[in-house]
Amino acid sequence: MATKHRILLVDDDADLLRLISVRLTANHYEVVAVNSAEEALVKLGTFRPHVIVTDLRMPGMDGMELFSRLQQKDLRLPVIMLTAHGTIPEAVAATQKGVFSYLVKPFDAQILLAHIEKALAQSGEMERPVEDGEDLAWRSEIVSCSQVMENLLAQTKAAAVTDVSVLVQSQTGTGKELLASAIHKASSRRDKPFMALNCAALPEALLESELFGHVAGSFTGASKAHTGLFLAANEGTVFLDEIGDMPIAAQAKLLRVLEQHEVRPVGSTQTTSVDVRIIAATHQDLNEKVAQGTFREDLFYRLNVITLELPPLSERREDIALLAKHFCKLLSERHNKGEVRFSPEAMELLLGAPWPGNVRQLLNIVEQCVVLTSTALISKALVERALRFKSTRLLGLTEAKEQFEHDYLLRLLNLTEGNIALAARLSERNRSEFYNLLKRHGLDPAQFRNTED
Repeated sequence: MATKHRILLVDDDADLLRLISVRLTANHYEVVAVNSAEEALVKLGTFRPHVIVTDLRMPGMDGMELFSRLQQKDLRLPVIMLTAHGTIPEAVAATQKGVFSYLVKPFDAQILLAHIEKALAQSGEMERPVEDGEDLAWRSEIVSCSQVMENLLAQTKAAAVTDVSVLVQSQTGTGKELLASAIHKASSRRDKPFMALNCAALPEALLESELFGHVAGSFTGASKAHTGLFLAANEGTVFLDEIGDMPIAAQAKLLRVLEQHEVRPVGSTQTTSVDVRIIAATHQDLNEKVAQGTFREDLFYRLNVITLELPPLSERREDIALLAKHFCKLLSERHNKGEVRFSPEAMELLLGAPWPGNVRQLLNIVEQCVVLTSTALISKALVERALRFKSTRLLGLTEAKEQFEHDYLLRLLNLTEGNIALAARLSERNRSEFYNLLKRHGLDPAQFRNTED
């Protein structure tokens, strides 16, 4: 059975939202309604509409800015704009920029339905309904609204329908296992086992036993036979995290699995056929390890049929607020804290943090804040304490340029010990320009001169 087409409604008029929602739901659409453009952008992380219906004039971000943000994210969604009589010229201009159509309030519900049907037909959705359970189930655990992640997930879906090996390249803490699980769920092996192992977590002897199994008595402590990960995951998927840390001996056995589709347990002379898909991941440069002789070149090419690169959290900052709210909800329930959320100032700190530990670090920070907060609103001070850095924020471009210029001048003056002629030459500015720069930043070159004889 085909799923309902999904509509996202955006309007700060609660009564109008309810009215349109009822009409669309009655006509068999799946509807999500939000009261601001900002909330609409967040909602896109978990709800994928076929059409967006939005008011033009709203507090904060208006309908046109929402449309622009969608275009920046390369989300080619038909947008129907709702407008009052006084803003008709703006609505006409909006259609010239790519908005699908506009309706003047008050409007007849049948006209809105007709516009939605036309939008669906133009985008091809009327002819291509999505099957129930097929749409987002495979990626349901990945929380994101950023375009860089959408591009990656499109590549992931394309890779998943094949049966080739996949190498996931990314920093630690980015969610490699979640991506591997998504590949498995989108593949034809989805109903078979998904087994994961961190190759860096076990010593060599135990790693081989975990992967390939062992026979009873094959080594000290092996009192009974062990099946091993590959045979346990037969017809399914095996995810090998931190593959760069796998010992050479285990690499040779893994290559046999890939080439011969068979495993030989530790201490055995017999091989057993196995059918698994291998997804490997690493934060290391495997090309460099191949050059150093610590990673087999033949195995590298076998694993690296398709490479997926998970971006660090610092390159998908649009997802920080969405992830923080998602983690906050889950952890509030887990720790019986009631409904807890971040204050705007606290969220600003999260958005501007460097996140060297990526999503895993964000999860840890959110959990600390949820556990330690004594109120329903997580404060800025609590986030600062968890992050262990002083209050900061993401600077605007103008302010960032000013900050860089100020720091640059300080370094120059320290380097030249306040020698204006030398500093001006190094900065490729004449003395007059350089003096004006110092004056604007309140810097006195005399303070940097060495007064000692």
